[in-house]
Amino acid sequence: SSGVWVGVRAGSPLGSVRLFPLLLLLGLAARSSALYFHIGETEKKCFIEEIPDETMVIGNYRTQLYDKQREEYQPATPGLGMFVEVKDPDDKVILSRQYGSEGRFTFTSHTPGEHQICLHSNSTKFSLFAGGMLRVHLDIQVGEHANDYAEIAAKDKLSELQLRVRQLVEQVEQIQKEQNYQRWREERFRQTSESTNQRVLWWSIVQTLILVAIGVWQMRHLKSFFEGYWDGFLSVNAGKRMGFQP
Repeated sequence: SSGVWVGVRAGSPLGSVRLFPLLLLLGLAARSSALYFHIGETEKKCFIEEIPDETMVIGNYRTQLYDKQREEYQPATPGLGMFVEVKDPDDKVILSRQYGSEGRFTFTSHTPGEHQICLHSNSTKFSLFAGGMLRVHLDIQVGEHANDYAEIAAKDKLSELQLRVRQLVEQVEQIQKEQNYQRWREERFRQTSESTNQRVLWWSIVQTLILVAIGVWQMRHLKSFFEGYWDGFLSVNAGKRMGFQP
C-alpha cells in the first residue's frame, strides 16, 4: 500500500506535536471495511455507512455458494447475480443495479449522513439454487482510499513525488470533508438538544398551569363546601334556640 511522508525540520519543537494529529487525521480520512457474511439466497442484507457529502464510495464483492455434498463454500455460478441498492439519508435511491456473482459498484454521496447499502441475490423460490446459503465477501472503500493510485500514475504519467503530492492533497480534501461532516453532525445534535430542551420547558410550564388550575378548583370547592356546612350549622342552632328540633 502507498504511504504518505511528512517532513519535519530537525530540532523543531513543534514537529512531534503536529505530526501525530496529522497522521491521525490522514488515517481517518482513508476508511475501508472488509468483511464477509452469510445470507440465504432469498434474504436481504443491509449496512449503514456514515459518509460525508461529495465522497466517492467503491464496493467490491464476490459470492460463494454452499455445496452440501462437499460441505464447503464454492465460487458461485455465473448465473447467480447480486442486486445492489443504495439509499441516502433522505431515503432516496441513488444506486439500484444488478451485478454478477462477483463485481464492483461505485456511487458518490451528495447528502452527508447515514447511507444504507443493501445486497441480495437475484434468486427466487422458483430458481434452481433457492434455499441455499451464500457467503458474500464485501470490501467497502470510502473517500481517498477508494482511488487506485497505481492506475492514476500510469494514466497521467506521474512520477513518484508527484503521485505522493497528489495523494496528500486528496487526503487533505477528504479530511476537510470529514471535518465538515462532523460540524454538520454537531450542529444537528445542537438543534435536537435545543428543541428537546424547549419542549421540556413548555411541558413544565403546562404542568405548572395544570397544577395551579387544579389547586384553584380545589380551594373553591372546599370553600363552597365549608360555606354550605357553616350555613347549615347556623340554621340548626337558630332552630334550637327557637324551640325546634332538627
